[in-house]
Amino acid sequence: MMTPEEYILVSVVGISLISFIGVFTLSINKSKLDKMLLYLVALSAGTLVGTAFLHLLPEIIEEIGFETITALYVILGLLSMFVVEKLIRWRHCHHSPHRHNHAKIQPFAITSLIGDGVHNFIDGLLIGASYLLSIPVGIATTIAVALHEIPQEIGDFAVLTHGGFSRHKALGLNFLTALTAIIGAVLAIYLSGQITGLTHFLIPFAAGHFIYIATADLIPELHKEENLEKSTLQILWFILGIGIMYAIL
Repeated sequence: MMTPEEYILVSVVGISLISFIGVFTLSINKSKLDKMLLYLVALSAGTLVGTAFLHLLPEIIEEIGFETITALYVILGLLSMFVVEKLIRWRHCHHSPHRHNHAKIQPFAITSLIGDGVHNFIDGLLIGASYLLSIPVGIATTIAVALHEIPQEIGDFAVLTHGGFSRHKALGLNFLTALTAIIGAVLAIYLSGQITGLTHFLIPFAAGHFIYIATADLIPELHKEENLEKSTLQILWFILGIGIMYAIL
C-alpha cells in the first residue's frame, strides 16, 4: 500500500508525461482532431464540475463544516484563476503581432509557456493537497486534472509550433512546463508539515479553481457548436464526466 506522498509523486509524474501527447496528433486530420477535442473538452468540463461538487466540497464540509471562510476560499480559487488568465490574455494581446513571422520565436509562445507553467504548478499543489486529505479525493482530482490536461496540452503544442518553435523543441518545452506540477506537489507535501490545516484552505480553493476552468473556459467553447446532433453529444460527454466522478465516490 502506497503512502499519500507516493501517490502524489506518481500522479504528478503521470500528469507531466501527458505533455507528450501533442506528438500523437501530428498524423490526425485537423477537422477530425478539432471534433475529437470538443468532446474531450466536454468530458473534461464534466469531470471538473463533478470533482468540485461530488468530492472536494463534500469532503471538506464533512471535515470542518461549511463556514463563511470556506466559501471565501472557493471564491478565492475562482478569483485567482480569473486574475491569472487576465494577465496571460493581456500579455498575449499586447505583445502578439497581427502577422506572425515564423523565422523567430513569437512573444505569445513565450507567454503561453509561462502561463502553462503557472497553471501546472497550481495543479500539482492541488493534487498534493487532495491526497493529503484522502486517497479517494486525490485520485478523483488526478483524473479530473488528467482529462483536462489532454486537450490543453494538444492546444499548447499547437500554439508553440505556430509561435516559431520546432516540433521537437515544442515537445521538450511543454514537458519542462509540465514538470512545475511536481514542484507544486512537493511544496504541498512540505507545507503540510509546516502549516496546520493547510488542506482546509487548499481543498475549497481547488474547488473554486476547477469550477472556474469548467464554467469560464471550457463550457463557453462548447457553446460555439450550434449543430444539434453535435451539441447533444457534447452534453452526453459532459454528463459522462460527472458520471465518472460519481462512480468513484
